[in-house]
Amino acid sequence: MRYLLLALGLLAVSSAATPLDLDLYAQLLEKHTRAVPDIGGTRVDYSAVSRDPAWRRLSESLEASEVDDLVGEEKLAFWINAYNILAIDLVARSYPVGSIKELGSLLRPVWKRKAGTIDGREVTLDEIEHRILRPLGDPRIHGAIVCASLSCPPLRREPYRAESLDVQLDDNTRRWLADPRKGVAVGPGTRTLLVSSIFEWFAEDFEAEGGVLAFIERFGPDEARALVREGGVRIRHLDYDWSLNDLAASPGVSRRGGAEMGDRPAGWVPISAADGARGGTSGPAALVERRERRPGRSAG
Repeated sequence: MRYLLLALGLLAVSSAATPLDLDLYAQLLEKHTRAVPDIGGTRVDYSAVSRDPAWRRLSESLEASEVDDLVGEEKLAFWINAYNILAIDLVARSYPVGSIKELGSLLRPVWKRKAGTIDGREVTLDEIEHRILRPLGDPRIHGAIVCASLSCPPLRREPYRAESLDVQLDDNTRRWLADPRKGVAVGPGTRTLLVSSIFEWFAEDFEAEGGVLAFIERFGPDEARALVREGGVRIRHLDYDWSLNDLAASPGVSRRGGAEMGDRPAGWVPISAADGARGGTSGPAALVERRERRPGRSAG
C-alpha cells in the first residue's frame, strides 16, 4: 500500500508538469482552419483565433511545458507543434497583417523576435528551426513547419503526435510536394523539375536522404519521381509567396465552410535559381518576394 501511494504521488508530480494540451490544439485546428483548393492548402482564421479564449489556454499550456527530458519522436513532435502554434500566435496578436514578415524589420526580422516562452525561457522561431529541429536530422520537418505563408507546406489540421509522427510526416511531405504551385512540378516539354525554394535554402538537410532528387523520388508526385529515375534532371526553384495564409483572403471560402465549387486555384510560374528574375505566383503581387538568404525560413 505504501508503494502504491508513493507511485501515485510520483504520477501526480509528473502530471503537474502540464504538458502541451494536444487535445485542445486539435479542437482549435478543427475550429479555426479550413482545407482550401488554393495555393495555401490550409488557411487559418486569424481573426477568430485572436478572439478565442481557448487559444490563450493553449498558449499557456505550451508555455508551461517542460522540455528538458523530451527525446526522439516526442521531442520532434513537440517542437514542430510549438513552431506552428507560435507562428499562428504571432500573427493573431498583431492581426490584421498581410504577411508574417510585416511583424519584423530589416534589422530585426520576425524570425529573431521573441515568439513566446516555453519552460521558463524565451524562444524565437529562428531558434526552434535552426537550433532544435534541424539538428535532429529529419528533413521532413520542412514539410511540417509552417511560417504562416502561402508557399509554406499546408498546415496539418491535427497535432503531430509521437505515436503517429512517422506516418504524419510522410503524409504531409507528400501533400506539400504534390502541389505544383509550391511543391514539385515537371516543367512542360523539358527535363526540368520546378521545386520549392525550400530545397535551395536547406539543400544540405536533404543529404540525409541522398540529396534533393532522392528526397523527391521518395516523396514527390508520380510524374516527378519517374523523371528523377530516368536521370539527367535539372532543378529550378519557384518563387516563394510570403502572403499570409489567412482564411479571410481566400476566394470562394467562408469561415463556415469549404470552397465553392466554382473556385479554381491560381497558376504558378517557374523561376530559375540563377537568373534572379521575379516570377509570378498566386498571391497579391505586392507581397510576392524573390527568395532571399536570411535566418528563419532559410538556411541562415
